[in-house]
Amino acid sequence: MTATIRLTAAQAMVKWLSVQMTEEGERFIEGVWAIFGHGNVAGVGEALHRYQDVLPTWRGQNEQTMAHAAIAYAKTKKRTRAHAVTSSIGPGSTNLVTAAALAHVNRLPLLMICGDVFANRRPDPVLQQIEDFDDGTISANDCFRPVVRYFDRITRPEHLMTCLPCAMATMTDPANCGPVCLAFCQDVQAEAFDYPEAFFEPKVWRIRRPEPDPRELDDLVAAIRAAKRPLIVSGGGVLYSGAEDVLQAFATRHNIPFVETQAGKGGLGWDDPLNFGSPGVTGSACANGLAAEADLILGVGTRFQDFTTGSWTVFAAADRKLISVNLAGYDAMKHGAIPCVGDAKVVLEKLGAALGDLRFDWHDAAAREGWHDRVRAVTARPGMKGLPTDAQVIGAVQRVSTPASVAMCAAGTMPGALQVLWQATRGGYHMEYGYSCMGYEVAGAMGIKLAAPEKEVICFVGDGSYMMANSELATAVMRRVPFTIVLTDNRGYGCINRLQIECGGAEFNNMYKDSLVEVQPEIDFVAHAGSMGAYAEKATDIADLEAKIVAARSRDIPSVIVIDTTAVPGTDAGGHWWDVAVPQVGGPDRLEAARARYGAMHATQRVFN
Repeated sequence: MTATIRLTAAQAMVKWLSVQMTEEGERFIEGVWAIFGHGNVAGVGEALHRYQDVLPTWRGQNEQTMAHAAIAYAKTKKRTRAHAVTSSIGPGSTNLVTAAALAHVNRLPLLMICGDVFANRRPDPVLQQIEDFDDGTISANDCFRPVVRYFDRITRPEHLMTCLPCAMATMTDPANCGPVCLAFCQDVQAEAFDYPEAFFEPKVWRIRRPEPDPRELDDLVAAIRAAKRPLIVSGGGVLYSGAEDVLQAFATRHNIPFVETQAGKGGLGWDDPLNFGSPGVTGSACANGLAAEADLILGVGTRFQDFTTGSWTVFAAADRKLISVNLAGYDAMKHGAIPCVGDAKVVLEKLGAALGDLRFDWHDAAAREGWHDRVRAVTARPGMKGLPTDAQVIGAVQRVSTPASVAMCAAGTMPGALQVLWQATRGGYHMEYGYSCMGYEVAGAMGIKLAAPEKEVICFVGDGSYMMANSELATAVMRRVPFTIVLTDNRGYGCINRLQIECGGAEFNNMYKDSLVEVQPEIDFVAHAGSMGAYAEKATDIADLEAKIVAARSRDIPSVIVIDTTAVPGTDAGGHWWDVAVPQVGGPDRLEAARARYGAMHATQRVFN
């Protein structure tokens, strides 16, 4: 007779999650972020309390930002571990939808345990229930379906025995990795069931390394051998594969220059002689120059997003071959690429062995040095009075950074500026630019520090993004998670304001000065951050900013350093066109000029039939 244990469904879920292990002997789900409401407090809440010694629970301030912390943790751990987040029904759940989309775009594991309506329907409609007049099975949690990799609604206690393994399989699948939503009916959470004891035996989850198809590998070898000017585009898949050393050895042996995407930056050091920076919209001049000259692009672990390709004007030549090495067949075949589906590390090792001692000699090292000279010039301390630029702020942080420093950001001006200007050491860069979600930064910085406590995490955030989501600063203070926030205040959405101008528009509704308000705001960010317990202060100038960053290293709480900056200039270094459609009719002259620029660049885009 099968031995059983009687537990509520919620107790069974938590107990099961506590014994799902990595190959290193750690829990895959390190712990659970929770905000309780009537949809999860009695069931999931009781279970988390019961098993808190084996699966810790942390309280956050907002469901979305709790999930942002969890996502940053998983990204820093290179998808080898993750966090769970639990919410009540209704607004608690829908607050998570944006974070789910962020994890989906970035292919990162996140387990969301969302309270749901009563499966027995006796009290319908319950508080916060969304009713579909035409479909009685719909709830607010169905919003998650387009933005998760796996969705399931738990309407019976025994459903756990099938849905939980599916959830773990999704989060540990290197090709299908992404967020999971388990919509857990609140009455079912409390129902008891006799579960087999064997269901709770510890299980080790291994992350596979898929081998490439030999025929696809042969196609790659032939294409590279036929090339004269190959260029490697290193994406985030290189980091998740742990292929950094193999990529460096491959590039060095064959003397192939490489460039890094936002997700791939920091995989190899900026000082590698073959590292030409980043390509595309916010790329370096030398990287875009190489991309224009190359006759073969070898993408490794990249989706070839529009910022990487300059909306397909950087890699536009009709006779240029494109190779895509990727775990996901969906990504490998994009844009007419020669596909090779497989793990980045495995493919590069096999590719290197097949190419033997083949070497290329076509890149101009002087162009790389010229780029470094330009970076030093635009990030130097300002020589005149006036507000500093974002580039000068980056220079200040760079000058006092150490090999342990991690620069992180997500949205606004700083992602593009950091991509082209920040000289990243290995593991010294964390950018959420798949979804570029404003409000990710503060919670994300906490997640990075939780995953890598030995690192100095420096969070670059503008006043606009800080205003969108900052409450997990209080959580970091309570949990004594130290990191440094450099808050650049340009009094509005400076990045989009510049884009608005570039597209021929009038300055409108981005900067406070151009918005329909009765009084211009005087927001005291120092007082605001200080009210949540952070050590907050204002830097008077660039030299003062440098000193304050160094001083922050001695604290065991977050430090917030506010500095006023100018919103007008960009980085004035590198860059390329971005396809943001300009209105086809209407004036004035500035719009006509923008339309002419748009038409000229649009004509150069690579088109795939």
